[in-house]
Amino acid sequence: QVQLVQSGGGLVQAGGSLRLSCAASGRIFGIDDMKWYRQAPGQQRELVAGITSGGSTNYADSVKGRFIISRDSAKNTVYLQMNSLKPEDTAVYYCRMTVIPFNGDSWGQGTQVTVSS
Repeated sequence: QVQLVQSGGGLVQAGGSLRLSCAASGRIFGIDDMKWYRQAPGQQRELVAGITSGGSTNYADSVKGRFIISRDSAKNTVYLQMNSLKPEDTAVYYCRMTVIPFNGDSWGQGTQVTVSS
């Protein structure tokens, strides 16, 4: 069984920065894609950023140029550096990983990010 544990997040003023981390543990031979999602109150969960095992990244248009996703495969960890935060970035953020051997994608517990204006 695989567990993802998130850390980081919290309350920050607009224009500030936060860094999220998500570490996987358990029966892991490797990790393919790592992704970050977010869900604001009353809204659907949306993909924020993703990174492949080869290091290719993709971002939602709303965060391009402000957020950076990275990974440390040796530590089975994915990061999300969030800069120039805006109030509309306020949401619960979730990490998601495709772990090998595959047994369905694994999700983190979620962490609240609140950006005040």
